Amino acid sequence: MIDFDQIDKTIHEKARLSIMTLLAARGEWSFQDMKAELGMSDGNLITHLRTLATAGFVQEERDDSGNRPRTTYKLTAAGRKAFTQYINLLESIVKSIKP
Repeated sequence: MIDFDQIDKTIHEKARLSIMTLLAARGEWSFQDMKAELGMSDGNLITHLRTLATAGFVQEERDDSGNRPRTTYKLTAAGRKAFTQYINLLESIVKSIKP
């Protein structure tokens, strides 16, 4: 039987799952690129990124060397591990209902 309490509620929220999926797929995203890709407002995106950062899943990097500051985000080792565990749990749920 699947233990649904194992689902990581930090990742499971739709916007945060989207962010984690983007970061897992490409490795690093700028704030502006992520905002455009996900169609999220500045405030909504930063709120979810802060939640993920507080959980230790996402790392923020700032580059102030150019004319415009650039902020990028990537998964931490803990974030990659948590995301892998999340995906594995979803896979086990799917497998349990397939004939």
